Amino acid sequence: MAPIDHPQRPQVAVSAAIFRDDKVLLVRRARSPGKGFYSLPGGRVEFGESLHAALHREVDEETAIKIDIVGLAGWREVLPSAGGGGHYLIMTFAARWKALEPVLNDEHDDFKWLRPGELGELKMTGGLQEVVQAAWRIINAQ
Repeated sequence: MAPIDHPQRPQVAVSAAIFRDDKVLLVRRARSPGKGFYSLPGGRVEFGESLHAALHREVDEETAIKIDIVGLAGWREVLPSAGGGGHYLIMTFAARWKALEPVLNDEHDDFKWLRPGELGELKMTGGLQEVVQAAWRIINAQ
């Protein structure tokens, strides 16, 4: 397998903590980076694209569901490790499920709707529990 060629500048990405009733949607990565880890749907922002437009596009591409964005829940910076990797600034938004059932693309191989307090047993990406809790607070403040 050829090495992944990472950009030499930080990349902006978005993700969504999507709530339906009292549960959040988590997706499991089917390939690297993060293969086998549960995370939130999302991805890179394209040049000239707003954060909200990128989030709607990424959620649609990865899960086929429709969302209403409520607000910014937090951000996380992922720095390259000694073994390589990209440099990302991930802006995570709290969102509400609006329509359709999840249909995953090839980036993910499983999804779960879980209550925010039920995430502890999963293999998750770093900082996931904290950002889900922050998003949950935003959803409940509305």
